[in-house]
Amino acid sequence: MELTPPNIVEFSTLESKCSYLENKRSRMEYKYIENIPIDLNNALVKRGWRRFGNYYSRPQCSNCQECLNLRVDAQNFNLSKSVRRTFIKCSNIKFAIQKPTISAEHLELYDKYHKHMEQKKGWKHYSIKPQTYMELYVNGGGDFAREVLYFYGSTLIGVDLIDFIDDGISAIYFFYDPNFHKLSLGRLSMYQQILFAREQNLRWIYLGYYVKDCNSLNYKHQYKPHQILQGNPSLIEPAIWL
Repeated sequence: MELTPPNIVEFSTLESKCSYLENKRSRMEYKYIENIPIDLNNALVKRGWRRFGNYYSRPQCSNCQECLNLRVDAQNFNLSKSVRRTFIKCSNIKFAIQKPTISAEHLELYDKYHKHMEQKKGWKHYSIKPQTYMELYVNGGGDFAREVLYFYGSTLIGVDLIDFIDDGISAIYFFYDPNFHKLSLGRLSMYQQILFAREQNLRWIYLGYYVKDCNSLNYKHQYKPHQILQGNPSLIEPAIWL
């Protein structure tokens, strides 16, 4: 299997203020890959790389290892009473799964969600342009990328972007209508990913970074059983999860 195709471009950012932790500095390494082979996508996800469009990234920070890659064991996850209550609460929600797309509804919902998160958690808000949305969430997914669209009646209230790899699902990004926050749509999307994985006999849900002291990312630790990637292995090194 060829893991370094000729159309790969590698680069790193300059050090800047960390988006997750106060008084920390961050630096990211990137790979830009067009028409990525599915085997290479699988290998990168298992080694902690996060895909947005044709871009793959992971932290390359000095003297900090707070960003931990976490994956949840979907096959052994306990579908508890709490999980079942979420499905019951969302019984009127319908979903469709398809290749990623873009529409005015996508953009409006994305903007609405980020305005809400700006007020709730202090996220930096900007209105996304159609070209940017295409580059981040529609392009680069080959045959493995999907979006799960959640509807209340005919109204789009949630978009969950995921990649299917050979042993699981990589959770890319989820955004939703804050007017429906009482339905716990974030939890619903996670539980639905677990059901997708079980239906296809896939074991893992790759949730990306868990950061203990970051309010936007520390929730991932509650999903158990889970494993943490050890270090930042290269493509010629094994990916060790414990």
